[in-house]
Order: sequence, then structure tokens, then C-alpha cells
Amino acid sequence: MSAGLAALLDDIAVLAKMAAASLDDVAAATGRASTKAIGVVVDDTAVTPRYVHGVRPQRELPIIGKIAKGSLRNKLLIILPVALVLSQWLPWLLTPILMVGGTYLCFEGAEKVWELLSGHGKAEETVDKVGPEQEKAVVSGAVRTDFILSAEIMVIALNEVADEPFVSRAVILVIVGLLITLLVYGVVALIVKMDDIGLALATRQSKVVAAFGRGLVTAMPVVLSTLSAVGVVAMCWVGGHIVLQGADELGWAFPYDVVHHIEHWFHDLIPSIGAAIGWIANTLASAVFGVLWGGIVLAIVHGVGSLRGKVRASAH
Repeated sequence: MSAGLAALLDDIAVLAKMAAASLDDVAAATGRASTKAIGVVVDDTAVTPRYVHGVRPQRELPIIGKIAKGSLRNKLLIILPVALVLSQWLPWLLTPILMVGGTYLCFEGAEKVWELLSGHGKAEETVDKVGPEQEKAVVSGAVRTDFILSAEIMVIALNEVADEPFVSRAVILVIVGLLITLLVYGVVALIVKMDDIGLALATRQSKVVAAFGRGLVTAMPVVLSTLSAVGVVAMCWVGGHIVLQGADELGWAFPYDVVHHIEHWFHDLIPSIGAAIGWIANTLASAVFGVLWGGIVLAIVHGVGSLRGKVRASAH
């Protein structure tokens, strides 16, 4: 009886060691996947604050909370199951789907650039002035844009753990989705509430702390406006990069080869900081391509819309 108990305890110990090793593998793979996706996280963090730009302070956190919930739904209920199914049975479909999403980002970014240059942009109104319908539209637009960025994050993470078993892949992607969402929207919430933190600090008795608080209050409108502009550039950059890389994977190497040549030329120009300069050159080239590609799509969309308007007018 005691021998049987000892054998059972040995078996339990072996299973425990195997489980611990499996958890270590999942943790390591999660770390790799999260690190690979961190570049898109920066873009997502830059894009989101523009959706609460001009919103009354008391509505900022509720709106960010709604966007964060929508982002989690995107990642866990739509992107994760689809990505797992496609990676298991139709892996060749992932790239074209990502390219469609990248094209949408380019289109949205180019539209913002066109509105800025043409002066045809919509006048900004605070959400509280126009009511809950406008708030719903703001959240819907943010979640729609987040869907594309989240898809790229999850696919990058998936590519990093493609050799893992199916269940491990699913667990890793769930963890990555949760961590990335908490990181992005935690940082966004901190950024948009920084002026309130500054106001609280400005009332402190310490002159240094109070001065720092007043500096935050003064700086935050400029920071938020800058982030709003960076968000538009980030959409063009990320969208352009997705389309370029996808085209390269599908066999149309020319556009991405040009970007690579630009990157390598700047990389070799100043070897001591070549990696940083090369990355900046690649980013700018991808953004320029994103604006151009988005501009083509924008012209087509507006042309089709104008044609439909003429057809309807003639019909009446």
C-alpha cells in the first residue's frame, strides 16, 4: 500500500514538473509574441487619444473604457478565433485579409490629411454638446480602427508562436490580447487625464511640485494635439507597412524592395546610428506610401460616391 502511494506521489511530481515546464514555455512564448507586437502597440497608443480630443473631461475615461471593452471583444471574440482557424487550415488567407485592413487604415489616414489640407474637415464638437449618439459614433470609429491594429498585433503574435500546439497558441494569444489591451488603454487613460493630475499637483504646498503641476496643465493641450496628429501619421505608417509587406509576401516585391533600399542606404550612411536612422527611413517611406495608397482609394471612393449622386439626380 505504501509502495503504491509512493508511486502515485512520484507520478504526481512528474506531472507537476511537466505542467511547470509547460507554463514556463507558454510564458516565454507570450513574452516573445508581446515583444514582437510592441511596435504596433505604440501606434495604437498614438492613434487612440485623438478620439477623445476636445471631449469634456468627465467623459474621457468612460469613452476610453468603452473603446477598451470594444478592443477586447475585437481581439478575443473575433480576431482570435478567426486567426486560429485560418492559421490551422487556411494560412494563405491571413495576408490578403491583413492587406484589406491596412488599406482601410491608409484610406482613413489619407482622408484626415485631405481634410487638413483642403480645410474641409468637420468642425469639432464636444460629445456632451451633441449627446450620446455622437459618443456612440466616436466609440464606434475608434473600435473600428482598433480592429485593424488589433488584427496586426494578434497576427504578429501568432506568427511568433506558430510552432506551438493549437491549445498553447490559443492560451498565448489570449494572454497577449489581455496584456496589450491593458497596456494601451492604461497609457491612453494616463495621457488624457494628465492635465487633471497637473491641476491636483498645482494645489500642493511645495513650490516645485506646484510648478510641475502647472507645467503639465499648460503642456497637455499641445501634447494631445500632437498625439492626434501622430495618430494620423501612425495610421498611414502601419497601413502602408501592412500593404507593402503583404504585397512582398504575395510575390509583388518591387514596392517593398524600394523601401528596403532606402532603409539600407540610410543605415550605411552613418554606421554608428545606422539602425535608428534606417528604421526612421523605413517608417517615413511606409507612411508616404500609405498616404499615396490611401489617396488612390479615397479618390476612387469619392468618385464612386459622386457618380452615384449624379445617377440619382438624373433619375429624379
